[in-house]
Amino acid sequence: MQCQSSWQREHRAERARDDRARRARGLARPFLRLRLAGYAFFLPFFVVFLVVVVAPLAYAIYLSFFQTRMIGGTVFAGLANYTRVIGDALFGAGLLRVALFLAVQVPIMLLIALGCALAIDSGRLRWPSLFRISIFMPYAVPAVVAALMWGYMYGDQFGLVGQLSDALGVTAPDLLSRSWMLTSIGNMVTWEYVGYNMIILYAALRAVPEELYEAAEMDGAGAIRIAWSIKLPALRPALLVATIFSIIGSFQLFNEPNILQTLAPAVITTSYTPNMYAYNLAFNGQQINYSAAVAVVLGLVTVVVAYVVQIITARRENAL
Repeated sequence: MQCQSSWQREHRAERARDDRARRARGLARPFLRLRLAGYAFFLPFFVVFLVVVVAPLAYAIYLSFFQTRMIGGTVFAGLANYTRVIGDALFGAGLLRVALFLAVQVPIMLLIALGCALAIDSGRLRWPSLFRISIFMPYAVPAVVAALMWGYMYGDQFGLVGQLSDALGVTAPDLLSRSWMLTSIGNMVTWEYVGYNMIILYAALRAVPEELYEAAEMDGAGAIRIAWSIKLPALRPALLVATIFSIIGSFQLFNEPNILQTLAPAVITTSYTPNMYAYNLAFNGQQINYSAAVAVVLGLVTVVVAYVVQIITARRENAL
């Protein structure tokens, strides 16, 4: 009887283990199906990302390690193209030019976008929807069309600036001259992207809980105090995103100077910006390999600058 009782206990324990294993397998199947469904939804994006981003980037890096010579054809050159880029005065001048553009234009653009977002969120504007659409509308204009439009207005003889100066009897500055060109391009880019950044900041403001505003008002805080103590701290992540996007856009500056080059060819050369330099090397100079090296170095500079800005911002937030 004792042996039979022991055998029964072992049999029940084994059946209990089998039941638990079956239940575990039954619970695992739905999780497995959900995981496979998640991978199925992610797969189209992953394929497009590989084809559109990873493959061209890998091919550009591959091209940058070769040189095409009159004798010998295309040969492996190692880091020779990158060494040439580092010592290239034309690339360095273009890089410094867009760095100056970034340092001046981006803060001005973000401050204007911040002011517009705070004005809309304050609830004191009349017809805020019309104001928001009006500010955002230039972003819907293609960059090439915007460059053509502003290039016409900048003309001192045939454009709007020249016509106004003639009508008023004053001498207007030549906005397409060497000393004014970067400012003119900055004005164009600011006009195009203020609305885009305003939408990012305004969306972040709409995510702030209303309870914080109500508590601040109960404590006697005014509109300026609420904006300084609640809204601006809430906007830090959105401002960081807008800054990163603006840094990337500044180093990729191409459309505006490329269009204005036809109006001021003596001012805007083929190496005015690093992107223009890489483009002209590849399609006008037939230096595909060196152009790829220029593009790779420009991408690395953009990544480093964006990462440094992100690190500095994170340290400031931790200090606060």
